[in-house]
Amino acid sequence: MAQDSAGGAAGAEIPDAELKHNAIGFLDALVIGLNSTSPAYSLAAVIGPIVALVGIYAPGVMLASFVPMLLIAAAFYYLNKVDQDCGTTFSWVTRAMGPWAGWLGGWAITMTGVLVIGSLADVAVNFGLLAVGLDSWAANPVIRQTLAVVVILAMTAICVIGTELSAHLQDILILAQVFCLLAFAVVAIYRIYSGTSTLDSIEPSLTWLNPFGAGGAALTGGLLLGVFIYWGWESAVNLTEEVENSATAPGKAGIWSTVVLLVTYLSVGFAIVGYAGTAFLAENAGEEEAIFAVLAHEVMGGWDWVVLLAVCTSALASTQTTIIPASRTALSMARRHALPHPLAHIHPRFRTPDVSTWWVAAIAIAWYLVVNQISENALLDSLTALSLLIAFYYALTGVACAVYYRRHLLENLHNFLLIGLGPLIGAGLLAWLLEESINDMSNPENSASGVSWFGLGPPLVIGIGITVVGVLIMCFWRVRDGRFWRERRGVVDPELVHGRKR
Repeated sequence: MAQDSAGGAAGAEIPDAELKHNAIGFLDALVIGLNSTSPAYSLAAVIGPIVALVGIYAPGVMLASFVPMLLIAAAFYYLNKVDQDCGTTFSWVTRAMGPWAGWLGGWAITMTGVLVIGSLADVAVNFGLLAVGLDSWAANPVIRQTLAVVVILAMTAICVIGTELSAHLQDILILAQVFCLLAFAVVAIYRIYSGTSTLDSIEPSLTWLNPFGAGGAALTGGLLLGVFIYWGWESAVNLTEEVENSATAPGKAGIWSTVVLLVTYLSVGFAIVGYAGTAFLAENAGEEEAIFAVLAHEVMGGWDWVVLLAVCTSALASTQTTIIPASRTALSMARRHALPHPLAHIHPRFRTPDVSTWWVAAIAIAWYLVVNQISENALLDSLTALSLLIAFYYALTGVACAVYYRRHLLENLHNFLLIGLGPLIGAGLLAWLLEESINDMSNPENSASGVSWFGLGPPLVIGIGITVVGVLIMCFWRVRDGRFWRERRGVVDPELVHGRKR
């Protein structure tokens, strides 16, 4: 697949080297998909704001947020069956809906990595320093930012050295993270029922799983936050060219990632809400350190470093795995001449996309340092803008799945429900959330900084700016090198639709 779409198709060029096939297995891909979502950090970041909106029904909102993610994960699975390209959304949307939509989908994936990598490294450093008692270092922005840059460079080097090394490191980090989270949840629940909670604890109830318990308006705001905690599972599919059984294993890893995340979020969510109560969480909604630093001390006492370590390893793992989809999407775009072809270079020894990986890291570091000079709130606003890009390319993928398989959707009920209707419902839900996000971000008072940029909230301005820059680059490259725009759209192989080809 990689060679078919590489620059060698032009005839005058040497075909690009391929990524290393069968480098990792299904379980490795599953772990990478889980770590990309940064479960511990995601919970620390959103559990407070969700509780502030919906109270005890936070677990229900996390359950409701799972629905569109599962439907889009199904779209990733079925599209990967017919096109094992590491560019995922970029490649699939291009083949189904044309080059313009495909290019914008690829741009959105790449820019999500650029926006979030620096923040993840910052969180890893911050909680790592807190875990070892270096609170003064954590409070020093120069030390913290310097160490964050070192973390990004180290994680980038590991990504370049090899997919196997990346996978082995992820295995260690996910084990540490899951162990720490489960230990926290078990102790918290035990103290709830033993009556030794130090806060206003509430005995957990299955009624908390009702996402409509707090009303429609609160549910909308909660879903916007809930989608963020599941984002990242598709990193498993970005490794499709490097995974054994590439036609099915990466897609299954993506689906199972969302399921494992649901179980993790619900169990830890019940423990947090039950132990702390809604008042504490709502009061500290904007401080993830209060949620998983103060609360960790309340629950674990002198063992609070266990929870701090969980958040540290979570952010550290996600720093590395977030580089994967951005760099491999850039690789896929470059080898099909949608971006400068040097970005398609693959390291001759390690068989990884070294040039695109280092470029993603360099731009992410520059963004992190520049935005931090503006203000810490500006960095938070840039992260808020992520929801626009995430909802856009997930929804685009759902639509692309139905369009790509359009000639086969009425052949049987399975195809209609799982390949057509399901992805379209997921796309529709995300499109609705995208619209709600835009309306919410248009009000400057809803931003982290509370300031106005051109009469709008900073997150919306950042999102619009990224989109405009992408359109300008796309138009420039269309004039400079139009080969990508002359590609023919793909046709679904019926053998793959009916599962007869492997």
